[in-house]
Amino acid sequence: MPERPAATSTTSVRIFPTDGRGFLPTIFRRLDRRGYSWRVYFHDLPQAATLIDLWPKIPTRFCLYDAEFERHALSGRLPNYSFVEPRYYPSRWEQSLPNDQHPPHDVRHGDSLIAKVYNAVRAAPTWERTLLVIVYDEHGGCFDHAPPPAAVSPGGPYPDGFRFDRYGVRVPAVIVSPFIKPGSIVRPGAEADGEPAYPFDHGSIQATLHKLFDLGPPLTPRVAAAPDLLSALTLAAPENGGPESIAAEEPRASREEVRAYARRPHNHHQANLRSPAQLLPGAAAHVVGQIRRLGAKATPSRSRCPPP
Repeated sequence: MPERPAATSTTSVRIFPTDGRGFLPTIFRRLDRRGYSWRVYFHDLPQAATLIDLWPKIPTRFCLYDAEFERHALSGRLPNYSFVEPRYYPSRWEQSLPNDQHPPHDVRHGDSLIAKVYNAVRAAPTWERTLLVIVYDEHGGCFDHAPPPAAVSPGGPYPDGFRFDRYGVRVPAVIVSPFIKPGSIVRPGAEADGEPAYPFDHGSIQATLHKLFDLGPPLTPRVAAAPDLLSALTLAAPENGGPESIAAEEPRASREEVRAYARRPHNHHQANLRSPAQLLPGAAAHVVGQIRRLGAKATPSRSRCPPP
């Protein structure tokens, strides 16, 4: 299969575990080449582990969120780039429900996760050098009155005939930083004619990493056209401390609720993650994370994910 960079769906309109996305080189490879650290913090089955490019990194760069994220944050050991994945399945062992906010899951569990992530990075000694991006991959089925505008295609081939030259429906996104003016509604910077060429899209995250860390040529033409998020950092100094913590208590799930969730038919996202192509690497990452968790309990002085 020819090498094509991530920040694309491999130009296939059908999302299947065998559609070739796993073979894509990724932004993580670019970070490695430049000597920047990164980690994926996950709850049960990390979707990022389905990228074959990352398989060699599973033992050292994939960490269980509950066991590692807050500890790394409070000790100032968060990497240059952290990627947090939610819990996709109910867990009878941990008596917990999904917190990914995919329908039909209770969104309060996802709200609690967002609050926990914020509280951890807000209390971290690295807070004044942190940009927290909270973003969704889908629109959740909500009606959007704005028709999707034209977009730059990420590049062919186009096996299904669609050139990916149009954006989809809008998704919510929140960015948090002490360099952002409180209450800002962030929009792309204007071009010479007074209007932004393109809106923010998911490629804006990669564009931000490219600009922040000088990662070389953009991953795709779509990323090259995407406005980065650094234009939102309008304050000259870290003046916006934000609340010291956010109270968002996670609803306690009873044993009966967890069992009921476990008996539900899988939604589309859960079903995809259960395919062998995605389940096996994700399960391997989970096993490694659990072994590290047990080792941390036995030897607290070494209770951490290996340094990146």
